[in-house]
Amino acid sequence: MRGEPHLKLADVLAELDMSRAAFYRMRARGQAPRCIRLPNGQLRFRRTDLDQWLHEHEEAPAC
Repeated sequence: MRGEPHLKLADVLAELDMSRAAFYRMRARGQAPRCIRLPNGQLRFRRTDLDQWLHEHEEAPAC
């Protein structure tokens, strides 16, 4: 049984409206969402990990 489908880097970049270079800078600083590195070097992302990361980076509404 397969789990949830994994997102490709291009999918994540499109959703975040971010360039590949900006993403890799953020990743180098340890600030990117969790990912899986495949043996061929490509990255894959679990939808749940991306959603959690987005939730953790929401700003509280200003009072």
